Amino acid sequence: MQKLYTWAERLSRAATWGSAALLFAVAAYITLDVVMRKLLNISLHGSDELAGYALAISTSWGLSFSLLRRANIRIDALYSRLPQRWTVWLDLLGLIAMGIFMAFVTWFATQMLISSATMNATASTQLQTPLIIPQGLWVAGFMLFMFVLVVLILRVVGLLVRGDTAGVRLIAGIRSVEEEVSDEVSPQTLQAIQSEVPHAR
Repeated sequence: MQKLYTWAERLSRAATWGSAALLFAVAAYITLDVVMRKLLNISLHGSDELAGYALAISTSWGLSFSLLRRANIRIDALYSRLPQRWTVWLDLLGLIAMGIFMAFVTWFATQMLISSATMNATASTQLQTPLIIPQGLWVAGFMLFMFVLVVLILRVVGLLVRGDTAGVRLIAGIRSVEEEVSDEVSPQTLQAIQSEVPHAR
C-alpha cells in the first residue's frame, strides 16, 4: 500500500506541475494578445475561452495534490477539542463523504463528456473548439482525484487496523498551526522566531 500511495503522490505532483504549466501558457497567450491588440491592432482571438478551459482543467488536476497535502478547508471548531482516538475516525468519515460527493461529480462530468463525444459537439465560439478536448482533460483530473482518494482511504483504514492513529493524523488529519507556519517560512526563520518567543514573554 505504501508503494501505491507513493505512486499516487508522484502522479498528483506531476498533474499539479502540468496545471501550473497550462496556466502559464494561457497567461503568456493572453499577454501576447493584449500587446498585439495595443501595438498592431491585431487580435489572436479566443484568449477568454482558452482561459476558461485552463482554469477548469487546472482546478481538477490540482485536486488530488491538494488532498494529499491536506490543503482542503475543514471546520475544526469541535474537531480540535476531541481526543485523537476520535478524530482519526472523523478523518476517515470525512474522506468517505468527500468520495461520495466526488463520485457524483465525476459521474455527471463523464456523462457530459460522453454526450459531447457522441454529438461531436463544438464550442459556439470563433475557435469552435471540439468540446471533447477540454472536457476530456477536465474529467481526467476528476478521475485522478478519485483514484488518489481511494488509495488514501485504503491507507487510512490500514493504519487504523494497526492502531497507528498518529499515522492517520499525519496523512488525513487537519493541519496544525505549526505545520501551516512551517510551510510559509524557512526553517531558519522559524527557529529564530521560536528563540525570540521566550524573550518576548
